[in-house]
This record gives sequence, structure tokens and C-alpha cells, in this order.
Amino acid sequence: MAITQVKSKRKLTGGKYKKLRKKKKRDFGSDFFPIKIEEESKKTIEGLGNTEKQRIFHVDKVNVFDASGKAKVVGILDVEKNPANPHFVRMGIITKGAVVKTELGLAKIVSRPGQHGVVNAVLIEKK
Repeated sequence: MAITQVKSKRKLTGGKYKKLRKKKKRDFGSDFFPIKIEEESKKTIEGLGNTEKQRIFHVDKVNVFDASGKAKVVGILDVEKNPANPHFVRMGIITKGAVVKTELGLAKIVSRPGQHGVVNAVLIEKK
């Protein structure tokens, strides 16, 4: 069954709402795809309006920006903290807001890897 973001079929009393229209492509959502630390793999998916999105499944490098705004591509060593879910640290899943250990030090993920297909981070603690 498809994941949709439409109103419920039932009222709080248990009665049914009258169906207004069919499901449309804009109403569909998607499953959560955990981004893990492995050799990089991506897939292009179709968006609305003839656009394309990059869905990333595995990543091993991150674009790290320091305080001066300079960027470096470095390897990811481990996930240190993830406020989205404490179990994501144990499983090594990267989401926005996660703190990862890199070759330069600790960095916080500022992009949305599942939506953008790119992993950007800001350096928060040097080695």
C-alpha cells in the first residue's frame, strides 16, 4: 500500500468522510532510507514537475566546511551523536543534525542526505 499524506477516511465519531477525489502523485510520500557509512551509492528518482532528486543510500565522504568557509572532502570514520534517534548511533545512520567523526575532527551534518544526495557538514571540533 502506498504512503500518502491525505486526510483520514474516518471522523472522530467513527463515521466516514465523503471521498472528494482520487489520490494524486503530489499526495504520495516515501519510506525512510537510512544512510549508512559504506562505499557511495546513489539513485536518481523522479520528482514533481519533471525534476529529478538524488537519493543516496551509502556514503563514505563528507564536504566539511570550517569557520572561514573553506571546504574539504574528507572521509567519515563514525557517527558520534544523532538527535533524531539514539539508536541511529549504534546502527551508524546519518541524518541532518548528526555529529560524525571525520579525519579533521567532529562535524555536524547540515544537509538532508536523503533528499539532496549530498552530505555537507560544519566543523565543530578540530582534532
